[in-house]
Amino acid sequence: MAIRALPDHLINQIAAGEVVERPASVVKELVENAIDAGASRIDIELEEGGARLIRIRDDGIGISAEDLPLALSRHATSKIASMEDLEGVLTLGFRGEALPSIASISHMSVTSRHRDSEHGQRVQVDGGKALPIEPHPHPQGTTIEVRDLFFNVPARRKFLKAERTELNHIEDWLRQLALARPDVDIRVTHNGKALRRWSRQEDLLSTKRLDDALGAEFATNAMRIEHEVAGLRMTGWIARPTYSRSSADQQHLFVNGRAIRDRSIAHAIKRAYTDVLFHGRQPAYVLFLELDPHRVDVNVHPAKHEVRFRDARFVHDFVFRTVFDALRETRAGAGENAMPTTAPQISTPTSFRDWTPAQTSSLPLRTSFDSQTFGQLYAPQATSTPTNAVADHGNEEGIPPLGFAIAQLHGIYILSQTRDGMIVVDMHAAHERIVYERLKNALDAEGIQAQPLLVPSTMSVSEREADAVEANHAMFHELGFDVTRSGAQNIMIRSVPVLLQGGNVEALVRDVLSDLVEHGSIQRIEAHRNELLATMACHGSVRANRRLTVPEMNALLRDMEITERSDQCNHGRPTWTAITLADMDRWFLRGQ
Repeated sequence: MAIRALPDHLINQIAAGEVVERPASVVKELVENAIDAGASRIDIELEEGGARLIRIRDDGIGISAEDLPLALSRHATSKIASMEDLEGVLTLGFRGEALPSIASISHMSVTSRHRDSEHGQRVQVDGGKALPIEPHPHPQGTTIEVRDLFFNVPARRKFLKAERTELNHIEDWLRQLALARPDVDIRVTHNGKALRRWSRQEDLLSTKRLDDALGAEFATNAMRIEHEVAGLRMTGWIARPTYSRSSADQQHLFVNGRAIRDRSIAHAIKRAYTDVLFHGRQPAYVLFLELDPHRVDVNVHPAKHEVRFRDARFVHDFVFRTVFDALRETRAGAGENAMPTTAPQISTPTSFRDWTPAQTSSLPLRTSFDSQTFGQLYAPQATSTPTNAVADHGNEEGIPPLGFAIAQLHGIYILSQTRDGMIVVDMHAAHERIVYERLKNALDAEGIQAQPLLVPSTMSVSEREADAVEANHAMFHELGFDVTRSGAQNIMIRSVPVLLQGGNVEALVRDVLSDLVEHGSIQRIEAHRNELLATMACHGSVRANRRLTVPEMNALLRDMEITERSDQCNHGRPTWTAITLADMDRWFLRGQ
């Protein structure tokens, strides 16, 4: 067959195959155009999950009568004019493909009035064929109506799912938009009935949109973060580890206001939750990353779901460190939302941020001990507060975050009275976290010791991996490895970390190289080391049915208050929970 130029309508349909997957894709493209036009209110009307009708009305700047025909042409846009504009684009749309692509597979009409025009104009398009423009009354802004999506592409239409499924896809994307743009009022109707409304909020830091989009439970368990360094700025909310999910359905990442999916950043966040997330669970977060648009390429995916960072390793490390440092502060009693509970009837204690202990205990570091030594570690003199301090309700200023111990329950739990209720602590889980953190701190202070191999080991690797060894020799040395390149595709191992000398050396080095090549950093060594320290901490922590004195229990509570990540044990299980006095009053109908 001879080479020939494709007709415009076929070109548009091919483009539509990349841009328009389902009704949600149409809503996304049209709403993003409305936001780029400066809209503060967007009304979305849907019928049959968007397959029959999608009508988007906005109050943006509008389209002039002269530009209206051009808006329906391929690669016609007001958002970029040069390569420099493309490399630094900040608008959500920029390719000029959406309107002609959608018009080629639907019955579409565009009605608009530019802010400098006295009258509105309307154009109708049938399967890509535009009719003459006509005057039409319209307030400032634009209304785009899309009917019978894929009417002329039956193969695509039959792949649409049930009405409810398509509507769910639209709602999922709008939920993301609501999180990213709290300054825009969004209203949605379906089959003539009001479906959703995300009201505009003046305070952009308010958690109201979190409540509306992700539910009150996420907002209650969310921690606000904000960090800026070297031209990178991250803001948003991360959920406390005890609020975790079985899937990644509440993971929202925005780069310069654009919702994206990025494996490297997802890896950085998941890594930051190591040691605090229960196995098999997923973290929840809403994070906004801002950086110079010239440092990120948004033109790498037809639907603009992915981006490419020019300093990918630096971005990965920045995200990891920001989230990791925030999670370090999830210590017991650190704030009013710190209580790790899943029971809806239990609420968090009041804030204890201003409390400063007169004296805190200091757990001696031991790398090996059994529960019988707990009495020496938590000696009675570790706390100077009398055991009946909480009995005086008239003087609550001296009550610390986790209160004072009253009793031990079933040899497993510590019951403590706080200023507004009571705390129940899993003593083994809490002690395990304390010991684990101190083992890590001690090892970090001493550095990683290397153990020379009796017989150096030679490994065959790819040329890329050998290059990584050669370029990162100093990093390997800091981690206790003496690894050098011995050929184009060979490396030689002369020493390994002392803690890991009993393992499979070659498998460990391959894992390390995999991390280095894929993510630009090494996590395997830390992971293997932490697994060993976690085992030591577990075996060295107080066991069930070990009877503790009240001073010993109080000493454990004080250490929980000063230990990082003490809300969870090493396996991600909660270490404590709180019940307020108001909860207990409701149990017995007091005041009713």
